[in-house]
Amino acid sequence: MKLSQLKAVNLEETLTRKDELMMTWSLTAFDSKNRLVGVASSAWGVEKVQKGAVLSFENQAPVQVSMPKGGKVVASLLLIEVDDYSQAQQWIKRVRDINGWIQVPVGFFEIGAELLTPLKYVTTALAAAGMGVQLTDRLDKDDVLGQSSVELRDSSNDRQKKETAMHVPARFSGRHLRDSFEYQVDYDIRLRRIKIKPASSR
Repeated sequence: MKLSQLKAVNLEETLTRKDELMMTWSLTAFDSKNRLVGVASSAWGVEKVQKGAVLSFENQAPVQVSMPKGGKVVASLLLIEVDDYSQAQQWIKRVRDINGWIQVPVGFFEIGAELLTPLKYVTTALAAAGMGVQLTDRLDKDDVLGQSSVELRDSSNDRQKKETAMHVPARFSGRHLRDSFEYQVDYDIRLRRIKIKPASSR
């Protein structure tokens, strides 16, 4: 999973005309019995973004996990408007320090069979990586501007699909108090021998 670009179509902050943004994203790997077996996470920010700005992430390293046989991987991303700059910077540094694939003992996290929101996928991945305080608790003053998830299933029996590349355009819009916002975040996913379907979110 690799970020491509972020476009600020409309800002949430109409007074300052700048939004302070961060993103965090994760890959969560599940075995054929829907048990969490591995995670990888990363983060970006905090950046002051003006209306119309287009940011590129060419230098951002991708996150990677191994696809369990008969299992699935869920790619999830959160866009957050930051209120506490210093706290967010410290949090992002911690996430980057643990960047990389982490194997999770089977049964260590009981998630259940129900589909999770992107926020829950990301916080579960971070908790499995040793950051026990959930994102919503640590950054309780921040606003989640958008969430996106894509589910990728193992199709290793299909020899025709040796590699699949997918470009995901995610559009986030809404209102907060009297301000409206709209952002477009693009990210790319590349896996071998997979079937792709959007994961449900709310």
